[in-house]
Amino acid sequence: MTTESAAAAARATVYGCPRQGQNRELKKAIEGYWKGRVSADALRATAAELRTANWKQLAEAGIHEVPTGDFSYYDHVLDTTVMVGATPARHRATVDADALDGYFAMARGTQDIAPLEMTKWFDTNYHYLVPELGRDTVFTANPAKQVAELKEALALGLTARPVLVGPVTYLLLAKPAPDAPADFEPLTLLDRLLPVYAEVLADLRAAGADWLQLDEPALVQDRTPAELNAAARAYRDLGALTDRPKLLVASYFDRLGEALPVLAKAPVEGLALDFTEAAAANLDALAAVGGLPGKRLVAGVVNGRNIWINDLQKSLSTLGTLLGLADQVDVAASCSLLHVPLDATAEKDIEPQILRWLAFAKQKTAEIVTLAKGLAQGTNAITGELSANRTDLASRAGSPITHDPAVRARTAAVTDTDGRRSQPYDERAAAQRAHLGLPLLPTTTIGSFPQTGELRVARADLRTGRIDTAGYEERIKAEIQEVISFQEKTGIDVLVHGEAERNDMVQYFAEQLTGYLATQHGWVQSYGTRYVRPPVLVGDISRPEPMTVRWTSYAQSLTDRPVKGMLTGPVTMLAWSFVRDDQPLGDTARQVALALRDEVNDLEAAGTSVIQVDEPALRETLPLRAADRPAYLDWATEAFRLTTAGVRPDTQIHTHMCYAEFGDIVQAIDDLDADVISLEAARSHMQVARELASHGYPREAGPGVYDIHSPRVPSTEEAAGLLRTGLKAIPAERLWVNPDCGLKTRGWPETRASLENLVAAARTVRSELPAS
Repeated sequence: MTTESAAAAARATVYGCPRQGQNRELKKAIEGYWKGRVSADALRATAAELRTANWKQLAEAGIHEVPTGDFSYYDHVLDTTVMVGATPARHRATVDADALDGYFAMARGTQDIAPLEMTKWFDTNYHYLVPELGRDTVFTANPAKQVAELKEALALGLTARPVLVGPVTYLLLAKPAPDAPADFEPLTLLDRLLPVYAEVLADLRAAGADWLQLDEPALVQDRTPAELNAAARAYRDLGALTDRPKLLVASYFDRLGEALPVLAKAPVEGLALDFTEAAAANLDALAAVGGLPGKRLVAGVVNGRNIWINDLQKSLSTLGTLLGLADQVDVAASCSLLHVPLDATAEKDIEPQILRWLAFAKQKTAEIVTLAKGLAQGTNAITGELSANRTDLASRAGSPITHDPAVRARTAAVTDTDGRRSQPYDERAAAQRAHLGLPLLPTTTIGSFPQTGELRVARADLRTGRIDTAGYEERIKAEIQEVISFQEKTGIDVLVHGEAERNDMVQYFAEQLTGYLATQHGWVQSYGTRYVRPPVLVGDISRPEPMTVRWTSYAQSLTDRPVKGMLTGPVTMLAWSFVRDDQPLGDTARQVALALRDEVNDLEAAGTSVIQVDEPALRETLPLRAADRPAYLDWATEAFRLTTAGVRPDTQIHTHMCYAEFGDIVQAIDDLDADVISLEAARSHMQVARELASHGYPREAGPGVYDIHSPRVPSTEEAAGLLRTGLKAIPAERLWVNPDCGLKTRGWPETRASLENLVAAARTVRSELPAS
């Protein structure tokens, strides 16, 4: 195909859509089902309505080929586990009895059966359920969901492309089952898995699929020769099948690198590449392999992970370069639109000028269609869109909102000394022990307590004017009193105020910092039915006044035990926001760190002796390529130290991390120089404790003994067993006892029971320690 004909054939597509609905209808239906208020049929009907609405909106916008199979009740990797029949043995009876309840049991667990482990999807804040595989795993094809959803879209008269997690990525994301040998690698199951994928492909072809997308984002990471050979074998075998749709292998989040020649040679009909995160690298690599003659290239030129408008002229230039490198060039977002909110026009409280800088899923879809039209018909066909886009980009670049000279001057004046504690850890630890007087195996929680219906009603009443600020604050005080009273009665050693006043751990701070923008309807799925509204980092950051001191001090006035001050750290404030794309992330992190440093110092001055600065996103934001990690970790750990280094030696600094693989960043955890770190560990059976010990981590740590992302209540013996495992890696004088994460999403009955068992477990294990 000539360059001209390739341009004329350009089409618009996307890889996936937000699942929740405009008013989070899916969340409400699923949680209603869990509580017995919504039937299974009603839940399925809601899901079908949401899928249809997504497809129709895409088609009406001008998307030529809609995705199917990307919809999920909980997680698309869990859907893949169901599709290939890899249900863990402990869940099979539940799945056999009721497929839907069994599905949710794998995601959330039951009182008697632990769920699958959950961790971050590459470097995003989306969580997936980790497949558990062993040498005896037997795969069986079960593509009923994927086939049914394809038929739904085709019945609407749409051109549809099923989207599946690719076999190589699925195995690379998996972990060995609990009974698997220590040296077992799930990728060794590839030859057993490929025939199941072949069966799925044949069923989808029979159902009407012309094209099928296999997502292989794991191939943008550093891969060994053996892993690249596995990818080559997988796509050689799948490509050789005769009974299959045409195959589009998709990568995103980074450069494809050494995997690009492997896939370019494979007998597949198309590749999808990210030209936002790694535009230059993927362009160079594509040219180096001689392009993709005879193949389809889907070019992800619209950023699917951030919310800023696209530079249409720049993207058209990239697309023009690509025309000579493939037989057909289509236009898409860089990844699934799952990672952005639905529609920016729903934001009625944002200044209209600023709103024109933002593009949520609906606006990104329009950008993709505009670019495809411009590529196919020439720029004269989109003159109006290009002119408006130039105006909006210039408006943002020249706005005083984005530049505060005082903030930039303060950031420029930072020195190395500002990021160092005044004394080494050993001296600080002695001062803190003398000051706090805590027992061995001290107990605490991570920060938040259940956000009750009464609290949500109080916020709604405040928004609608049914109560005034004074009335709302009285309700918050009553909630804090209850939380403090419960912790004292239970016997917890270091208390928290429960964060009753906070709607979200990032949004709460963003709403009080200059340079941040909060949304009202910008919901994004984090995991399952957990949705968050990431704020937008729109300008330079500063803190006009204290944000947490009042409530922390009030809680401390109710008890003689230490109450932790609770802050969200600078890296997490970036990771769980939509960040600026007009300056380096490290520069933004320093601005946030200095604002938080002011808050830390004010907390200490108000008498707070323990201050926790949470950084659950430190691992999540780690670049996917090893070569890019040192620079990131340098500014990320510097930002944490800049936040915390200004306190006295006897003020104890905590941090918290959860739901990530920590082995890659143990040195960075050490470099934070926090006095105590609490980490998720319950689902992974204390793996992180072993990783810390192997590194020689010298400070105090609290690997979690209570999995808060499951409704089940751990028994005293279960928590004690995890503690005993932790003690094999961390000595008692440095081991803390705590849940995996905050308790915001849990109910009070299970929280009470779980924390009472946690404290009882600590006392039990304490009594087993040798007398000093």
